[in-house]
Amino acid sequence: MAGKDRLVVINRGGLILPLPLSYRDRLLQIPGVTGATYANWFGGVYQDEKNFFGQFAIDVPTYRGVFKEFDIPEDQWKAFEADREGAIVGADLAKRFKWKVGDRIPIKGTIHPGAWEFNIRGIYKGRREADDNTQFWFRADYLEERRTWGKGTVGWYTVVIDNPDSAPRVIKAIDERFANSAYETKTDTESAFAASWVKQMGNIGLLVTVVGSVVFFTLLLVVGNTMAMTVRERVRELAILKALGFADGFVLMMVLAESILVAVIGGSIGLGLAKLLTLGGDPTHGMLQFFYIKTQTLIIGVVLASVVGFAAGILPALSASRLRVVDALRRV
Repeated sequence: MAGKDRLVVINRGGLILPLPLSYRDRLLQIPGVTGATYANWFGGVYQDEKNFFGQFAIDVPTYRGVFKEFDIPEDQWKAFEADREGAIVGADLAKRFKWKVGDRIPIKGTIHPGAWEFNIRGIYKGRREADDNTQFWFRADYLEERRTWGKGTVGWYTVVIDNPDSAPRVIKAIDERFANSAYETKTDTESAFAASWVKQMGNIGLLVTVVGSVVFFTLLLVVGNTMAMTVRERVRELAILKALGFADGFVLMMVLAESILVAVIGGSIGLGLAKLLTLGGDPTHGMLQFFYIKTQTLIIGVVLASVVGFAAGILPALSASRLRVVDALRRV
């Protein structure tokens, strides 16, 4: 979901600490920075605390220019600009709660207490499969007007750089610009920032790898045992094939092909169900907004299923190819 030419600037003490609104103009003065916007985390509750989704107070004049991957009809964006209580919501979020343009949405403030109400003026949709369509945007000036604390501060900045290759230099320049100040900064590429955000819930990559490895070897044992039983039950049939003149190599390839076919069919069904689970949007309801399965991942899954079928079937296939016709026909 990350832009290659975007950096995220947060308070060095952590994301929960703010940065001054005045930093935006100073960021734009740094060589290599071509644009900057900011946002605040709102953290309100819609109807029930279980209805989690990201709510962001955004800088309307600059936000759309930085996040160009989000498609919003022009008339809806203008309506949002004209309404102080206006809001823009992601397509998946609107589908989840059955919202539509014109609805008035009440949200109970937690970080900023009080009853807040917003008018949905537009629905956005990301152009890429990985784009987050579960966000709720409203105007930062509306938050600034109503909040009782934190005036003149923002949650984080997102800056655009002229060349992704210059990211290390710009990151260093930004952090040095605000070093030894009351609000020191920590700057990362957007991809690194997103990865660190997900890691707060634990090492998901390691967890998935461990579970996947266990499942992989379990399937290997199950398919191997299935093929071994199949060969034992067909000893007489295999012996008849060899007696009719079929070569050992043909018998080996036939058993091996069956093993691969069984594994690929089973793997394809599993991959299809996994893809079906993600077609309706985020199945984790806001916990992992970027949950999706790429076509490349599906292809890798089919290849791995083929590998399982080959590994599980090679020993039974070799055993079948080495059968002696006389010994096999004697079995009952």
